[in-house]
Amino acid sequence: MTFNTIKGFKLEFDGPGDAVYASSEILSGKVVLELNRDTKVDTMKVLGRGVATAHWLENRSGGMNAVYNDYTSKISYFRKRQHLIRDNGEHTLLSAGRHEFPFSFQLPEETLVTSFEGKHGSIRYWVKVKLHRPWATVRKIKKEFTVIEPIDINTPALLAPQAGTKDKMARVWYRDFGQVSITAKIDRKGYTPGEVIPVFAEFDNATSRSVVPKAYITQTQTFIARGTMKQKQAVVATLSGDVVGAQRRETWHGRAIKIPPVGPSILQCRIIKVEYMLRVCVDVPGTSKLCLELPLVMGTIPLHPFGSRTSSVSSQYSVNLEWLRMAIPEQPEPPPDYSSVVTDEEAERNITAPHPEEDLSGIMEHPLRAFVQEFRFRPPPVYCEIDPNPQPLNMRRRCMTC
Repeated sequence: MTFNTIKGFKLEFDGPGDAVYASSEILSGKVVLELNRDTKVDTMKVLGRGVATAHWLENRSGGMNAVYNDYTSKISYFRKRQHLIRDNGEHTLLSAGRHEFPFSFQLPEETLVTSFEGKHGSIRYWVKVKLHRPWATVRKIKKEFTVIEPIDINTPALLAPQAGTKDKMARVWYRDFGQVSITAKIDRKGYTPGEVIPVFAEFDNATSRSVVPKAYITQTQTFIARGTMKQKQAVVATLSGDVVGAQRRETWHGRAIKIPPVGPSILQCRIIKVEYMLRVCVDVPGTSKLCLELPLVMGTIPLHPFGSRTSSVSSQYSVNLEWLRMAIPEQPEPPPDYSSVVTDEEAERNITAPHPEEDLSGIMEHPLRAFVQEFRFRPPPVYCEIDPNPQPLNMRRRCMTC
């Protein structure tokens, strides 16, 4: 049997090339085998797999004799097999020419986890075909497919407003410069890429120095193996405010920060998490910054503009649909490094920390690598930074957390 017996061997999925799948759906396709001559075949089988893997190495000792600790964990989400040509005790003779072998898998009904590629782990789904012939090496082909588990933000938990307040005494050495406080609110927890988050905030600067308010959307990827946690963090969007002078107060009446095309939150995998946070911060010259965190969930099913919503979401802080008819210029300024938006206390923490096995269930880059996973949706609507619901000048100041 010569080297050129097989003219073509490929795997094709039914449907468009950019198709995505979810749990309980059918994945179908065909294996195309083109032969230059009559060929004997033992078996041909197709295998479907879905696996989450976290892996990294850590140097336990330096120098020439470095010793590395290997941290690896895996979770299998499904494994299915089909025989396209069975081993019946005799060789199967295929004639020269083109042969097509259809196959079909039903993905598990249990909720799968969205596909993901990161520096320290991945969640991958693929189909592999193996062709066994007598007296010949096994021929293999493999093709990946994308799974996106829907996250519907039209649920009470994700439509609930997020609010908080935080203050700090600005201190350099042993001298106090006064207190800085932040109060912030967003109208809901769940958003989808392309949306604008209106940020309502109040910055009270009771210090003797000017401060600069800012807001950031951050992404945190968490990888867990052998009771140890590894994290990669990045800033995906930023919003800068005006300087707040000493003994002055500044209010944001729905300042807009736009969500870029990032991947959805991954919260259901025990060894890989992707989480988002809105950080509202104040830079105080000469001392550490003050940051208030509001959790976000990036969904895949956007808000139903005419559906039922909770009374809190339909309050005066809800997004006005008139924004869809306006335009917002793209921010040319790139996001800062994550280290520039965390507090000094957070910067001192060791990102890789021991984590007991019994607590793994409670923990909460295609290529992502050390940056942000890209996730493409249809083009998002355009928005405007102008506050659609400005407060009248004679309106009494309200508590943002009420």
